[in-house]
Amino acid sequence: MEVTAVATQGGYGSSDWVTSYLLMFSDSGRNWKQYRREESIWGFSGNTNADSVVHYRLQPPFEARFLRFLPLAWNPKGRIGMRVEVYGCAYRSQVVYFDGLGALLYRLDKKPIRPIRDVISLKFKTMQNNGILLHREGQHGNHVSLQLIKGKLVFSLNSGNANLQPPGAHVDLTLGSLLDDQHWHSVFIEVLSTHVNFTVDKHTRHFHARGEPSHLDLNFEISFGGIPTSAGSLAISHTNFHGCVENLYYNGVDIVELAKKHKPQVLVMVRSLKGKGRKMNS
Repeated sequence: MEVTAVATQGGYGSSDWVTSYLLMFSDSGRNWKQYRREESIWGFSGNTNADSVVHYRLQPPFEARFLRFLPLAWNPKGRIGMRVEVYGCAYRSQVVYFDGLGALLYRLDKKPIRPIRDVISLKFKTMQNNGILLHREGQHGNHVSLQLIKGKLVFSLNSGNANLQPPGAHVDLTLGSLLDDQHWHSVFIEVLSTHVNFTVDKHTRHFHARGEPSHLDLNFEISFGGIPTSAGSLAISHTNFHGCVENLYYNGVDIVELAKKHKPQVLVMVRSLKGKGRKMNS
């Protein structure tokens, strides 16, 4: 569920209440992460008596299956006593698992109208520190890609000819660190011609690549989780992504839902251990 707020009280009719606590969350029950409030890295202030309700609205909210309230301090004249209430709402989720060999290839229906505006959003979790999350390229070395490199996310955009590009036509934007921690991380990318907005877990970088917008002339295919064998013109890592991706949207299209419904726009590409690719049904 999506957790939007929490509230606490002390033990009913007692001298037992918690004065400060940490809030931990997990989606597996094994790997836990602390929810950190921007105004306080130490946790939440709790109760001063048994009956008053202390309520916190969580900004931003988060998704989790498991919660832990860890008391840090309590009434010295009593014991630990805590009543809790969690507020939230149902969370729609479409998840796909990549095993390090497969990829999803999405074929666009038609050539987009210029100026091109691409919006990509997804969440991922992994224990591997390298892997391709998305890739799209053109005929002359121009490309857009997102990959995990040593636990950091790197967004690459090459908007010109590989041999004749103007200075600044290639850009690498890096965000995050230690993203291979088996927790969900959110990604939002907006590309408008050569303008880029790149967001990872609330942290955003903006960039405007030099060069003409027409240089960003890409093929009508975009791959997720790996690079098809036909796209071998780039000198970047071809390590496929190994982990889970949730709610993968490309310009409002639910890619995972199309794959699960075996729609022809999405092909499942499988790379054998020998490096040769083949197509499979999802």
